[in-house]
Amino acid sequence: MDSSPAAQAPALGSPATRREGREKVTGTARYAAEYALADRAYAWPVPATVPRGRVTAVDTAGALALPGVLAVLTPYDAPRLGPADDPTLRVLQDPDVPHRGWYVALAVAETPEAARAAGAAVRVTYEADPHDAVLRADHPAAYTPEQVNGGYPAHREKGDAAAAFAAAPVRVDCAYAVPPLHNHPMEPHAATAHWETGTGTDPDTLTVYDSSQGSGLVRSTLAALFELPEDRVTVVSEHVGGAFGCKGTPRPHVVLAVMAARHTGRPVTLALPRRHLAAVVGHRAPTLHRVRLGARTDGTLTALAHEVTTHTSRVREFVEQAAVPARVMYAAPALLTTHRVVPLDVPTPSWMRAPGECPGMYALESAMDELAEALGIDPVELRVRNEPDAEPDSGHPFSSRHLVECLREGAARFDWAAHRTPRREGPLLIGTGVAAATYPVYVAPSSARAHALPDGTYLVRTNATDLGTGARTVLAQIAADALRVPMDRVTVEIGHSSLPHGSVAGGSAGTASWGWAVHDACTSLVALLARRSGPLPEAGVSVPADTTASAKQKSPYARHAFGAHFAEVQADTVTGEVRVRRLLGVFAAGRILNPLTARSQFVGGMIMGLGMALTEHSTVDPVFGDFTENDLASYHVPVHADVPDIEAHWLDEHDKHLNPMGGKGIGEIGIVGTAAAIGNAFHHASGRRIRELPLTPDRVLAALG
Repeated sequence: MDSSPAAQAPALGSPATRREGREKVTGTARYAAEYALADRAYAWPVPATVPRGRVTAVDTAGALALPGVLAVLTPYDAPRLGPADDPTLRVLQDPDVPHRGWYVALAVAETPEAARAAGAAVRVTYEADPHDAVLRADHPAAYTPEQVNGGYPAHREKGDAAAAFAAAPVRVDCAYAVPPLHNHPMEPHAATAHWETGTGTDPDTLTVYDSSQGSGLVRSTLAALFELPEDRVTVVSEHVGGAFGCKGTPRPHVVLAVMAARHTGRPVTLALPRRHLAAVVGHRAPTLHRVRLGARTDGTLTALAHEVTTHTSRVREFVEQAAVPARVMYAAPALLTTHRVVPLDVPTPSWMRAPGECPGMYALESAMDELAEALGIDPVELRVRNEPDAEPDSGHPFSSRHLVECLREGAARFDWAAHRTPRREGPLLIGTGVAAATYPVYVAPSSARAHALPDGTYLVRTNATDLGTGARTVLAQIAADALRVPMDRVTVEIGHSSLPHGSVAGGSAGTASWGWAVHDACTSLVALLARRSGPLPEAGVSVPADTTASAKQKSPYARHAFGAHFAEVQADTVTGEVRVRRLLGVFAAGRILNPLTARSQFVGGMIMGLGMALTEHSTVDPVFGDFTENDLASYHVPVHADVPDIEAHWLDEHDKHLNPMGGKGIGEIGIVGTAAAIGNAFHHASGRRIRELPLTPDRVLAALG
């Protein structure tokens, strides 16, 4: 086979269109609830209606009497589960209710409608206990954990931040609040499970189609819970309709679907109703921030302290790492970052796009804007003056850091200097704002296998997951470049647990992790083919690759992506409505492997940040202990009309300390600085600072007086 370099443009860096695009627009792409297995049944979960307590009785008679109902599982008769690292998955195992919305029964029927009716007919009796669902900074149960999400130490201190702050000529001491936020992917969580009973010594087998960010993790979790050999469990996540973190770990829906399939002996589909998501699939925890900045009169920082209080559930500890980005951003000789967490009777928080960085940078970048005003220094210039030579917390050199270039490039594209005078157009106040962004570079161990076939085509396999981000396409580009062939000669298979191990699609690490393995497998295959002579065998030849050793090797560099966000907003003094006129992001995120899908990711993140700033919020009801905004009628996400002018650009950044492709990951950095830029723009327009998100009309009118 001829494996010599082809006379063609490189695939990497080209704006290749999504390979699965036609399948999606024609409806042939199958999602987890769309696998039409023979004799399929449907399940509907029943959520608890008390904020804390225990189930004392479950009356299933009315439900079982309905036409088409096959079963109702309860904590008293549901299949028993094996051990689980995640206690949120141990559903229907005991009568305890740790929070409202915890599942207490499961109805199974012939149709979705019958299952829903059966769920509504189940009568559950409770013994309620006193509950506490309200987060406050002075909560007596608050404590400092050992670690926060991501494995970071909860508390870090360099120098004496309190003394340096007290001695600083210019000081800012301010509090900010970010409410609970919800992921709300277009495709709610769903699973189709098929349990096949073995014969004789042949063990049972389980096949599951799940809406998940990682089918490998789902497989190992289900194998442990249902005490099956892992090789008897297959999990398919071929197409996933969005996730934003809430599908990063297995969720109760997939466990319940398997329970129902095992109990009934039939394939079962369970698709969660959107109103259930807030209580059972995680959320961005509310965060209360105190930021103190001390500076010299020239704007250089002498002290930076960022203290965060957040909540977790009593089921499982999850602590949003919101103070961690302050350890990365600015050159302050005295630096304090700490987290406190309050266990409450609430659902367990989890990952949501850019966990930690997103709420943390809102607070830090708002405080930097307040400091710029106190000093009378341009906000862009203030950030430039505090550019560190190395990562402030660790002292490690940056593998690359082009934040200043992002700020300068963004200011030029936005015409920043010309728009620094706030103006008024009738009842509208117009202003501009800026904020910086950062996100760490993660690379997780992954493996892949590259096959060369006799017809001159190639097959690349890795258990990656495409959440709608274009992973298939970019992996095909990586493979084509490494194989030195056109993209149309490469087929990529992903989303199946039988494929070589791929890491979870999260932490903006997917392409960097899977792509490294694909690159290594393909380059090894090229070397193997170069040593061969004669035609390939009928089955072709293949080469595996595993990056575990490389990915686990600790880098001596601090590896982060950076960016700068610019916003122009208008605030209506009559209605209190804030609207974004322009939104611009400039990013330094390593080599951009596909500008078409990359721009989509940047813009999507920026729009999500706009929602965080202006429309998205959730409220924990102190009496009922649940989230009151639990559907898209009450939880408002941005729509097309909310984003009239949005631009995403990037620098041509080359970083040799990352992976063979030089990519940093781009799925999350787009959201990080957006809310702060919009909040800063509102302050510039109105002269008023709102320190609690979102900037809703009631808060705006109150601020404007």
